[in-house]
Amino acid sequence: MRMTRKIWPGFLIAVLAATTTSAALPDSVGGRPVVSLAPLVETASPAVVNIRVSQTVSRRNPLGDEAFRRFFGIPDGPGGQQEVASAGSGVIVDAENGYILTNHHVVGDADTIQISLIDGKVLDAEMVGSDPATDIAVIKVDADGLTEMPIGNSDGARVGDFVIAIGNPFGLGHTVTSGIISALGRTGINRDGYEDFIQTDASINPGNSGGALVNMNGELIGINSAIVSRSGGNVGIGFAVPTEIASSIMNQILDFGEIRRGLLGVGIQTIDAEMAKALDTNVERGALITNIVPDSAAEKAGLEVGDIIVEVNKEKIDDASELRNKIGLLRSGDEVSLKYVRDKKTRSARALLGQAVGRLLTGADIHPGLQGAVFAAASTTSDDGVEVAEVEPGSPAAQRGLRPGDVITAVNRNRVANLEDLAAVAENYRILFLLVKRGDRSLMLQIR
Repeated sequence: MRMTRKIWPGFLIAVLAATTTSAALPDSVGGRPVVSLAPLVETASPAVVNIRVSQTVSRRNPLGDEAFRRFFGIPDGPGGQQEVASAGSGVIVDAENGYILTNHHVVGDADTIQISLIDGKVLDAEMVGSDPATDIAVIKVDADGLTEMPIGNSDGARVGDFVIAIGNPFGLGHTVTSGIISALGRTGINRDGYEDFIQTDASINPGNSGGALVNMNGELIGINSAIVSRSGGNVGIGFAVPTEIASSIMNQILDFGEIRRGLLGVGIQTIDAEMAKALDTNVERGALITNIVPDSAAEKAGLEVGDIIVEVNKEKIDDASELRNKIGLLRSGDEVSLKYVRDKKTRSARALLGQAVGRLLTGADIHPGLQGAVFAAASTTSDDGVEVAEVEPGSPAAQRGLRPGDVITAVNRNRVANLEDLAAVAENYRILFLLVKRGDRSLMLQIR
């Protein structure tokens, strides 16, 4: 498991959820005195598993890229393949069928997966499916006598609710900590993904990724996913993917074998005070529609270029990323209510979401220079390639010239037909030369 990921200078995001101090226990719950959390822990813990994965990775030659070595006549150094082991956590949510929820970053690249139960029994597991954009994965074991954890309603969680976190920190096995829900609806943690995190101060450390965030009813309300930390250890700011999202992703994987993410079919841009003045509008926050895909959900709902979306399903939209988040966390076929401003008048519409084509791959999972971009299988052309679905303004990908709609057809003279090709080629080079189709012309972009 990747233990840390840089999010801004001096800060790291470790792949788990966190805390430095434990919250004090409440005096009572539901009018009954609380003496100990032991009964809750004893009930919930058997459903949490330790996960051990191994994967084969290419050792990078310390002398640099192959082209560099050939140019200067430097002989090949040590390289080849090596096996890497890592650990994480998971939660059994369907004992009969052996389904386990965990994080994509725990098992997404694994060649082999093993789980261990609280009694020490070790079982082989297989990947069922995963979604990098929400960091959720489903794995499966064949075994009898498993214990599942009931899935609770994360939408009913409130700031201040007491929770416990159960997982496998530092590979130590089942560990339980307590805390509270510190905030809800957190975004800006994983800039390349879809976010609506529960923030908690429950003390968790590396290895807890994929473990359970549990309410006082013994129900699963979140899959622990990330912490913000200077050191990679806990500082009291941790994040969990709500079960409303995790369950939706799991159900899509089990029902369809893929993620059928909702698609509104618009190009959008964040509107601010300066833009509002230029457009002579009375709206200073929202998502400005810059393009509408023909025959899309947006077109059928009557939206037009220049409309400013300010609300989705009665939730305020402040910028383009919030709109992307709200729509991307819904599934195709869902009906959404929209509020938008046109000609300084607030209007309403309902849209039946279409389906985003193919799965997505985030730039941060491919190469540091591609952070901020989201890639998809090419859908706007008949050619093979990888389409740049989104580019976050100001991100490394944007600074290096990538634009939404670009189609990458080759990397370092290697043909790229799909997402797998892009990821496989990119991992072998420090510097990438992307052959990009932009409209009716081709260009080369250098990515460092």
